[in-house]
Order: sequence, then C-alpha cells, then structure tokens
Amino acid sequence: MNPILKNILALIAGIVIGSLVNIGLIMLGHALVPPPEGMNPMDLESLKEFMPMFETKHFIGPFLAHGLGTLAGAFATAKIAANHQLKFALAIGVWFLYGGISMVLDFPSPMWFNVLDLSMAYLPMAWMGWQISSS
Repeated sequence: MNPILKNILALIAGIVIGSLVNIGLIMLGHALVPPPEGMNPMDLESLKEFMPMFETKHFIGPFLAHGLGTLAGAFATAKIAANHQLKFALAIGVWFLYGGISMVLDFPSPMWFNVLDLSMAYLPMAWMGWQISSS
C-alpha cells in the first residue's frame, strides 16, 4: 500500500477509535456515577446548566475518557502508520487536545479539572500510546 495513503488511513483510524473509546467511557461514567438529578447528559445545554452541581466524582469519567480515548487512538495510529509513528501519534494527541480546549472554553468546569485534563489527558497519553505500540 502507498505509504501516504496508509498514513492517512492511520490518522482516520486513530480519530475514529479514539472517539469511540471516549464516548463509550463517557457513557459508562454516567452509568457508574449518575449525573445530578434532572440533567440530560446527552444535551449540551443541560450539561452547561448542571455543571456547577458536579462533584469531583463526576469528573473522573470524563478525564479517563479523554485520556484513554487519546491513548487508544494514538496507539492505533502508530501501529498502522507506515512511518513517522511518533509524529502521527502526537497528531492524534493534538486533535483531541483541540477538542479538550474547545470543551474548556464552552463549559464552566473547575480550573483544577481544566489544568489536569489539558496537561495530562492528551499529549502525554498520545506519547504513551506511541510507546506502547513500539514495544
């Protein structure tokens, strides 16, 4: 297969796999730690409205979803890519970091969560995905 095409497919696979892991863990998190009474977790406006009622336990699922989604996507990309595996794995990290920054700008989450999420769930996890893929 043409290496350029393989690398493009690796990026697409990483985004899809990372997104599926992310949403799966978000849904699992809502099942394990129910959101505040009356909140619809699939409605962004409801999420914004109820965010001030969230406790620390409500942020564990999203953090794990962001980190493990990025890890899975970067791992898949690095495994599939024809070359430059680290660069492509980090590109997945940047892709999901952009999403994380967007969420921080759109939702009134606590500063401790924003700092933890943006600093630990994306680029470090993308690097770790690459590390795991090369061992």
